[in-house]
Amino acid sequence: MLKQRIIAALVLISGFLAALFYFPHWAWALLMGVVTVGAAWEWARLSGYSSSNRVFYTMGVAILLVLLYAGTNEWILKLFWVAVLVFWLAIAPLWLIRHGVIRHPLILALTGLIVLLPTWLALVMLRDISASLVLFLMSLIWVADSAAYFSGRRWGKHKLAPRVSPGKTWEGVAGALLAAVLYVALWRWFAPEALVHFSAIPIGGLILAAGLLVVISIVGDLFESHMKRCAGMKDSSHLIPGHGGILDRIDSQTSVLPVALALMVFAGLGR
Repeated sequence: MLKQRIIAALVLISGFLAALFYFPHWAWALLMGVVTVGAAWEWARLSGYSSSNRVFYTMGVAILLVLLYAGTNEWILKLFWVAVLVFWLAIAPLWLIRHGVIRHPLILALTGLIVLLPTWLALVMLRDISASLVLFLMSLIWVADSAAYFSGRRWGKHKLAPRVSPGKTWEGVAGALLAAVLYVALWRWFAPEALVHFSAIPIGGLILAAGLLVVISIVGDLFESHMKRCAGMKDSSHLIPGHGGILDRIDSQTSVLPVALALMVFAGLGR
C-alpha cells in the first residue's frame, strides 16, 4: 500500500507541476475543469444522489464551468468572492461547530457549487497571475498538513474535533502554524519573485495571512471529513490508488485557494 501511495503521489505531483508551468491557458483551464468535474461526481456521491442524478449534477457543474470560462460581469464576480468569504469564514465553521447533518438535496447541491466552482476559478485566475504563486499557496498547505500530522503524532493530546476527525489535535494545529511561519520566511528569502504581488506587505503581514490560510485549510479539511462521516464513507471515491478520491486530495485547497484569491481581489492585488 505504501509503495502504491508513493508511486501515485509522484505521478500526480510531476504531472501537476508540468501542467502548471508549461500548459497554455486553455489547456490548464481544461485540465482543472476535468478535475473539478470529477470532484463534482464525488460530491454527488457523498450527497447520496442516485446514479442518474449524479450524472445530471456533474453535467450541470461542467456547463457552469464553461459559462465561467466564457466570462462574467465584474460585479457578479465580486459577489461570487463575497459568497466564498462568507461560506468559509462563517457558514462552514458554524456548520462544523453545530455538527449539522443536512441531507436536503438542493442545499447539498448548492454547497457543492460554492465549494467546487470557486476552486476551479481560483486555480485559473491565480495561475494567470503567477504559476509560482499557485505553487506557493498549494505547497504552503502541503507543508502545514505534514507538520500537523507529525507534530500531532508526536505531541498530540488535546483533540481538535473528535466527532469529525479524531486524529486531529490542537498540538497539530500549532505545528502547522509554526511550519507556515518558517515556510513563508524561506520563500520570502529564497524565492521573492513568487511573492512579488505582496512586495509592499511586510513580512509580519505575510505571516499573519499565511496563518489565516492554514486555519482556513483546517476548516476545509474538517468540512470534507464531516461530509464523508454524514454519508458513512471513508473516502470520497477510490479513483487515486492509495489516496482515495479527488476530494480527499483537494479538501484543504477548496477553501484556501478561493479565500486567498478573494482576499487578493478585495485588497487590490488580484491582477
